[in-house]
Amino acid sequence: MMRAVCVIKGDVSGTVYFDQQNADSAVTVSGEISGLKEGKHGFHVHEFGDNTNGCTSAGPHFNPHQAEHGAPDAAVRHVGDLGNVVADSAGVAKVKIQDSAISIYPGNHNIIGRTLVIHEDPDDLGLGGHELSKTTGNAGGRIGCGVIGLAKV
Repeated sequence: MMRAVCVIKGDVSGTVYFDQQNADSAVTVSGEISGLKEGKHGFHVHEFGDNTNGCTSAGPHFNPHQAEHGAPDAAVRHVGDLGNVVADSAGVAKVKIQDSAISIYPGNHNIIGRTLVIHEDPDDLGLGGHELSKTTGNAGGRIGCGVIGLAKV
């Protein structure tokens, strides 16, 4: 069993945990993000763990296979495509996702040291027809982020 954590800061804040039983199991992503506008917000792992210039330093979505952007359950997607989180009327999104593409164990899909980003708008999951749909899901600005690090189990 391994655990990782990300403390999100910016215009929104929160804490997100990543739990994985073994290298072959899905990762459970859980936590809470507050300060959001009500509705869906893109939720992605970005390539770099660099927040020196805010969330923009994190680079593009984590995409080691150079695939098109897609939904978390799509056959073709970036490894870092985690879809959307949904904020309630109080601006709080409770996160509870299972994902089989990311990993916190060593390997090509490892997300330790990368940045988790919360976006201003909904991720269209690559289906929106916008010029950014196949690269970013047209999810808008980066309103919060943090570097994913190992946590004590």
